[in-house]
Amino acid sequence: MKRFLYLALLGLAAVVTRPSALACAACFGKSDSSMAYGMNAGIMTLLVVILTMLSLIASFFVFVVRRAARMDSASETVPPSA
Repeated sequence: MKRFLYLALLGLAAVVTRPSALACAACFGKSDSSMAYGMNAGIMTLLVVILTMLSLIASFFVFVVRRAARMDSASETVPPSA
């Protein structure tokens, strides 16, 4: 375990100290290049997809909670048949 930690820290130090590791190819060059625009469009697309999925999941749970509350209130108003 100690050897793995040592190798991980050594690899991290090697990556961090390199100047080319400070920025990606799109960010390292001109900020108005087509590669930068494409990267920004990709980031926005992924952000929209993630936010859409999270909102759909949240709305599903809101639907389930409301339906459970409605079913619970409906069962209280109906007298038991036994």
